[in-house]
Amino acid sequence: MSAPTQRTTSRIGLELVAISFVILFQELALIRWLPTQVRVLAYFPNLILISAFLGMGLGCLRAGRRSLLWLWPVSMVALVATAWAVSDVVFTNEEKSEFLWLLYADVDRTTEPVKSVRLPIIWGFVASALTFIPLGQMIAERLREFRALSNSLWGYACDIAGSLLGVIAFSVSSFTGAFPIVWFSVVVLVLLPFFVVRRALAAAYVVGAAALLFCIVRAEKAELYSPYYAITTQDHPTFPMVEVMTNRSWHQGALPLSKDDRHPKPAIRKWLRDMREDYHLPYTLLAKTPKKGLVVGAGTGNDVATMLDEGVEDVTAVEIDPALHKIGLARHPNKPYSDPRVRVFIDDGRSFLNRTDEQYDLIVFGTMDSLTRLSALSSVRLDNFIYTKDCFEWAKKRLAPGGGFVVLFDSYVADHIRERQIAMLADVFGTPPRVHPKSIDGHAMFFAGEAFSERLEDGPKRADPLEIQSIKSRTELPSDDWPFLYLTERGISDFYLSLMAAFGALAIVSAFAFSPQLRRSALSGGFDLEMFLFGAAFLLLETRSVTAMNLAWGATWLTSAIVFGAILLMVLLGTIAMAVRPLSWTVSVVGLLASLAVTIFVPTNALLDLETPARLAGSVLLVGAPVFFASTCFALRFKARRDPDAAFGWNLIGAVVGGLTEFLSMAIGLRALLYIAAAAYLAIVLLRARSKADESAPA
Repeated sequence: MSAPTQRTTSRIGLELVAISFVILFQELALIRWLPTQVRVLAYFPNLILISAFLGMGLGCLRAGRRSLLWLWPVSMVALVATAWAVSDVVFTNEEKSEFLWLLYADVDRTTEPVKSVRLPIIWGFVASALTFIPLGQMIAERLREFRALSNSLWGYACDIAGSLLGVIAFSVSSFTGAFPIVWFSVVVLVLLPFFVVRRALAAAYVVGAAALLFCIVRAEKAELYSPYYAITTQDHPTFPMVEVMTNRSWHQGALPLSKDDRHPKPAIRKWLRDMREDYHLPYTLLAKTPKKGLVVGAGTGNDVATMLDEGVEDVTAVEIDPALHKIGLARHPNKPYSDPRVRVFIDDGRSFLNRTDEQYDLIVFGTMDSLTRLSALSSVRLDNFIYTKDCFEWAKKRLAPGGGFVVLFDSYVADHIRERQIAMLADVFGTPPRVHPKSIDGHAMFFAGEAFSERLEDGPKRADPLEIQSIKSRTELPSDDWPFLYLTERGISDFYLSLMAAFGALAIVSAFAFSPQLRRSALSGGFDLEMFLFGAAFLLLETRSVTAMNLAWGATWLTSAIVFGAILLMVLLGTIAMAVRPLSWTVSVVGLLASLAVTIFVPTNALLDLETPARLAGSVLLVGAPVFFASTCFALRFKARRDPDAAFGWNLIGAVVGGLTEFLSMAIGLRALLYIAAAAYLAIVLLRARSKADESAPA
């Protein structure tokens, strides 16, 4: 019998790169795909991030024990098949029913709703975590092999490099418009070599992979994928309108808005007249036709078509999603994007306002993402940093003398959202805005600026100054630090608290179940506070960065990709630095605290003034610098642990707690999260100093 083949570090390193690639690629694919099926998951962008971290960590705790490789195809098929099965189930909050007409516009209204959104959210957390457990075990076992043959830090470098490649590859696939079948096929193919070498698993893997891809194909209902949405379009069966659905939720309709158009059917002609009066209303309130107009959130082109029909000579249209612009270019009845008077910028609206130096006679904010993702349960969405005082102030700066500002919003909003819009505009422009009541197409309108300051006998009336003072006294106005227009008040609701408790309990129970060393550590009274704080602070930095970077890049999977990429790049550099020339504890701590101070005092909105390459570099530095030094500090302290498995378990529990701590931003704001992370790292420094003092004290 021949001797078993000796595995080389290059072979192990290549396997580490491949598995880590799959972990990040799969994580981003699930972040993007799951909300298109289980729609309430769209309100919790960090849910999959935390569950992936938990699952991978649990898998690492299983290193050296019976292989769980079989669990990957089983758990993936279960996750995808279940998501597909419940994709048409209407989940609604016990006290709210807005999902019935927003998220589920494509579902029969007679469908009996399930009056709980906690169920699919907790299911998503658990089911997603299970898919990462076998991958985490595979990573940990190869890191052990690498450590036995070479410097373990180079093994970690391979791990991080693979993760970084996963982020890059998924970003490329999304921007090329690839469908989910491509995403999941990549994952299946990269994992294939790990299964075919074991004959008993090979057949099961082929069957599982085929079932997985079958479910993905059958669940697919989109016509195309933009960098932000799964999109379908259809001609309305009754009215002359092209309907656009994003993630299977109604988003917008492209309408014929020219006042000269006529329809032969009286009922449709009346409907069109009412719709056109709604869109043209702002221009009836102006003393003269604007020469230069700006539409932020131009979508398929309704507001642009209206400007052109009113005779505006120079129109700038800003739309973040290139696919929506292309749909408008090809299918809008009035063809506004083909008009030579229109300049189109595919850009985030907030970023454009910060960077442009042009001034406009009229600025219109379209309804943007509020149409599809408005909910009493929402925290951060694509449009969150649009509806803040800071953004309204930038809009005011871009108005020409005598200019006007129009904010369109969904009319089914709660009173607190309407009131905040009024109070913000009053604060920014110094006078109460004019407010148009709910209208036929579902829009509320707010008018501010000198163009709407003339005394009008008819038309929308100004908000009551006494009402505005009352609003300011009882509610928080959204800002870049607290961008939560949709929340009823500053604070964490019972709904979020219950989910935080459920996720935290699941993480603690599962960590103790998976790690005998952790159980022994706890039973002997050995709570590793230092490792716990390292985990909590690190994932708090990561999840807070995802939320904060929404300002620079929009609240989408793309933000997650940029944050993950920045963090992974800095962890990779930190790992290589520790392998080549280790930094001292003092240098690492000083660098960590200094970089945290820069992150705290340099506002994220400063990135908006930069062009895309510079903004990307700035994001990497702002997010990544604290992570670089945090990783070197962690490496130095983790290396000193006598029981690394128990230490990793405490670190994992801390990480989940830190990820959930991000929800505190709804009460204390985004910047305060950095204070918590800084306090955790300061506590680690004090613990380290105390342990050194104890070691040097005479016996």
